Amino acid sequence: MNPRQQYRLNPGKSGVMGTKDLQQGALRTDTVKFPLPKPEKYIARCTGIHWVMGKSESQMDITEMNAPKPKKKLRWSGLEIGLTVVVILLAIVAITMIVLYATYDDGVCKTSDCIKSAARIIENMDTTAEPCNDFYQYACGGWLKRNVIPETSSRYSNFDILRDELEVVLKDVLDTPSSNDITAVQKAKTLYRSCINETTIDSRGGMPLISLLANLSEWPVATNNWESSYGAAWTAETAIAQLTSRYGKKVLINFFVGTDDKNSTAHIIHIDQPGLGLPSRDYYECTGAYQEACSAYVDFMISVAKLILQERNITFNETQIAEEMKRVMDLEKEIANATTKSEDRNDPLLLYNKMTLAQLQNNFSLEINHMAFNWSKFINNIMSTVQIDVENTEHVVVYDPEYLTKLKSILNKYTPRELQNYMIWRFVMDLVNSLSRNYKDTRNAFRKALYGTTSETAVWRRCANYVNGNMENAVGRLYVQEAFAGDSKHVVEEMIADIRGVFIETLDDLTWMDAETKKKAEQKATAIKERIGYPDEIMTDDSKLNSEYQELNYKEEEYFENIIQNLVFTQKKRLKKLREKVDKEEWISGAAVVNAFYSASRNQIVFPAGILQPPFFSASQPKSLNYGGIGMVIGHEITHGFDDNGRNFNENGDLVDWWTEESARNFKDLSQCMVYQYGNFSWDLAGGQQLSGINTLGENIADNGGVRQAYKAYENFVKKNGKEKLLPGLDMNHQQLFFLNFAQVWCGTYRPEYAVNSIKTDVHSPGKFRVIGSLQNSPEFSEAFSCTTKSYMDPAKKCRVW
Repeated sequence: MNPRQQYRLNPGKSGVMGTKDLQQGALRTDTVKFPLPKPEKYIARCTGIHWVMGKSESQMDITEMNAPKPKKKLRWSGLEIGLTVVVILLAIVAITMIVLYATYDDGVCKTSDCIKSAARIIENMDTTAEPCNDFYQYACGGWLKRNVIPETSSRYSNFDILRDELEVVLKDVLDTPSSNDITAVQKAKTLYRSCINETTIDSRGGMPLISLLANLSEWPVATNNWESSYGAAWTAETAIAQLTSRYGKKVLINFFVGTDDKNSTAHIIHIDQPGLGLPSRDYYECTGAYQEACSAYVDFMISVAKLILQERNITFNETQIAEEMKRVMDLEKEIANATTKSEDRNDPLLLYNKMTLAQLQNNFSLEINHMAFNWSKFINNIMSTVQIDVENTEHVVVYDPEYLTKLKSILNKYTPRELQNYMIWRFVMDLVNSLSRNYKDTRNAFRKALYGTTSETAVWRRCANYVNGNMENAVGRLYVQEAFAGDSKHVVEEMIADIRGVFIETLDDLTWMDAETKKKAEQKATAIKERIGYPDEIMTDDSKLNSEYQELNYKEEEYFENIIQNLVFTQKKRLKKLREKVDKEEWISGAAVVNAFYSASRNQIVFPAGILQPPFFSASQPKSLNYGGIGMVIGHEITHGFDDNGRNFNENGDLVDWWTEESARNFKDLSQCMVYQYGNFSWDLAGGQQLSGINTLGENIADNGGVRQAYKAYENFVKKNGKEKLLPGLDMNHQQLFFLNFAQVWCGTYRPEYAVNSIKTDVHSPGKFRVIGSLQNSPEFSEAFSCTTKSYMDPAKKCRVW
């Protein structure tokens, strides 16, 4: 972050000044005479407060040669005596000041870390705002005034700034060649160099993609004679399976191998509704805020098709292309409308529909091109690529039966050519950004409509993220070596123990939950496994890390082929898991990530190295800031185990109903309070749309629980260790600083286009409402800032689940 202003605090000058004054006083020399008992003539020299007596050589000669003279009485003048007394007193005062300065404690922390923390907090604040009326403005007003969203970003926040800074570290380590690199790291650096090699990428045009299309039964709109060359042999089972089995692209039907919700040690085949080309089903209304996105989407399709036809030297009719792509859009609109709304997909018990492959065929008999869709053929086309045979007795889980029922009537309306046009478009659109500049540019208007960005992300940033996403352990190793302080692990472990303890203690306070359910909740909380920073083996076990990427062999001049290699490698790895046990020790995240996670099926919380930095965490910043930052995040992830989704899984990660009916009913009633509270927040950046209290419920429950648990854990810390020193320049106690740092983590803003997007797609509330919603429900916040029930931040009705 490059703040325009830097707040600097200059600590008072030290007592060394007193010493210097004393030394300067010592430079003054006075020569005075005074009576001596012996006849010799002496000179007395006073240097500061130090007396030196002696006689000169010339004086000694005179005494020996001449007879003694009568004694002359020497006296100090009043001025000399006065000056001497003043010097002595000044010396005493200076020494006293030095001692006092060294031992005086004004209760303010003046370490460099405290000064940095105070400066960061102050420059983010808007002290003209009233904390009890709008705490978000109070905490983040300075940040909002100082920061402008970069042209390449759809939003900008403290989270994004940390991610930007992490990307700089990744660029540096991936850019730097080293003879000591192990093979896995060498491969990561080769992949990165291939990605930033724009000259070679531009010189290749669209040919890397074009040469791939023939193996996928082609893109009809961008080739000649599709019906005679491919159409006659085309089958839906093969066409859909090819995209899934080779590249993990799920179109029309979402097939994947994942953990069995009810038996979390095993994998099982899942069938679900697919993703869409636009961010959510709402966009396909194509009116109002979504009109521009729909129009840009179809134009994007047309532009890419034309480029491929031009590169193939095929003459084309623009009107025909537009008609074909409009038909693609019509098909996708129908698919979108057949999908179940996200707010109706929050109960994992309702989603779980287990059946055999034979029952799948009977229950969901699709018809395409007037032919019955063979589910067994489709699934075996996919699994045969990893040499797995699937019998009709094999169990599968259908997550969305309603979608499959509605899909039957849709598919019959479209020809094989139209279906193939749609499926290949969905594959092509993901790869356009990996081709030459003229292909990349076809996406500009579409990107602007969805994200509001007028410029592409810098190539090196995109490439650093791409390599990290595909080789997270190799890149994680480089990041940890470069930027992670290992001693952070122990501090965070202690905080997790404290906050977990608070969660368990808090169960006793819950009047809505009966003793039987509380006992099982305690068992689950105790069983949560934590992962902090990074897996040790990525630093210590070179052979394991090398073997993880053994099958990958990148070429610096072939970025597109490297991407395809990654897609194939990743999908094979996923499909093979069908016959493997779930490895519950496996990390669900890489190290170089600014985020935190909870896995319901593993009952595991993860705090990657990337998030263990200010403002979230620093071993040397005040504990109030740590508890308000990473402490709240720890509480948030623990609470995810007990939100509207996580509460359905037991301590082993299995989908089991461990609640009594009464406790479950009470949970739903209390949750409804938050659904209503957050659902009534209106977001100006999204054109005044209201948040979805249902879609964001899990995250809102976690936020509220996280703040409450972290605050209680901090109070326990203070009881045990005493009060912390205050921060300089801030007239605030540490209870207030806890809430202030929590809020400043979420300082940020969005482009309007992306606000419209995220309000429909993001399960998190926007940062502003994460702060306001959580603190409106916190009596501790109201007490810390002396708010009254007349204040916006202190409503009389407060929601609480955990």
